[in-house]
Amino acid sequence: MKQKLRAGMIGGGKGAFIGAVHRIALNMDGLIELVCGALSQDPEKAKASGRDLFLPEDRIYESYQEMFKKESALPEDERMQFVIIVTPNFAHFEPAMMALEHGFHVMIDKPMTLTIEEAKLLKDKVDKTGLLLGLTHTYSGYPMVKEARKMVADGKLGPIRKIYVEYPQGWLSQLSESEGNKQAAWRTDPSKSGKAGCMGDIGTHAAHLAEYISGLKITKLCADLNIVVPGRLLDDDGAVLLKFDNGASGVLIASQIAAGEENDLNIRIYGEKGGLKWSQQEPNTLIVRWADAPAQIFRTGNGYLSEVAQLNTRTPGGHPEGYLEAFANLYKNFVMTLAAKLEGTPVDPLLDFPTVEDGVRGMAFIENVVASSKSEKKWWDYVV
Repeated sequence: MKQKLRAGMIGGGKGAFIGAVHRIALNMDGLIELVCGALSQDPEKAKASGRDLFLPEDRIYESYQEMFKKESALPEDERMQFVIIVTPNFAHFEPAMMALEHGFHVMIDKPMTLTIEEAKLLKDKVDKTGLLLGLTHTYSGYPMVKEARKMVADGKLGPIRKIYVEYPQGWLSQLSESEGNKQAAWRTDPSKSGKAGCMGDIGTHAAHLAEYISGLKITKLCADLNIVVPGRLLDDDGAVLLKFDNGASGVLIASQIAAGEENDLNIRIYGEKGGLKWSQQEPNTLIVRWADAPAQIFRTGNGYLSEVAQLNTRTPGGHPEGYLEAFANLYKNFVMTLAAKLEGTPVDPLLDFPTVEDGVRGMAFIENVVASSKSEKKWWDYVV
């Protein structure tokens, strides 16, 4: 990279959770400068939020429409080069489409859109424009997840036979949306979250992680979604049987009513020769078990790891790397890919990040899980 890339942000103003996480992540490697923002739908909050971030007064916008119009009019060496969208699900599609129409690359929170139809329209636009769209499936950014993916891709486990992935949380074990919890309110509102609650919010992470590490694609599923807490409008718990394109089977469990759980995303993948296990709450450790040898423990920050795991590691062994660093890896890989694209240089194939294709598959997961749960059929063909 010859210089920092310039970014704008939509959403993420005062009181927002994920906007601050994005800003920490994008600042971690010193590759990005936040130059403008439309940080809230409330004009006063938008202005106050921009001042808190020391943005230039004339580049604190009251709407994303104003931001795209005015940024597009700036000289090419001053305007933002990509936009970061950190709004609730229902406010993803329109600003993302407008960004692409104005020639700006996009980094966006998952799930990518409110509906599968919107996701396909975004993919069509990305395909036509050649612009980049990155998606923040954070867990794919962990070094030991990269190591697990490389191990599977290299055939060390043999043909994959079974995948278990579970994501229990407990923060919605009560009707928090009726108690002033802003994060709970929009996530459990069908008009803002979409067709699914728990499965849209964290089930998509689990499905993406299963496909990402295994290199396989879901082809069929059998889903059972539940609304456990009385008065809730969207699923807060569910389980899904999976079939993958190589014939392997899997089980996906996601729940936000597992009282006492924090964020215990974990995955186990078994092949003919052995299996691996990774847990988000102990992210620096990858456990590998063999059919004919003692189990092994792989740890972040050690020289025996693959090149891709080391590329996504910042600290020596024994120094914990977690959620923020994984988030930052997505940004680093995205902007280094974008910089290569802008400079006309080759892109390092190790710089992977979730793309618009992952966004479409995430929306397809939601669509198919909801349809399967409502159906009397045992197996539901996975339609993308």
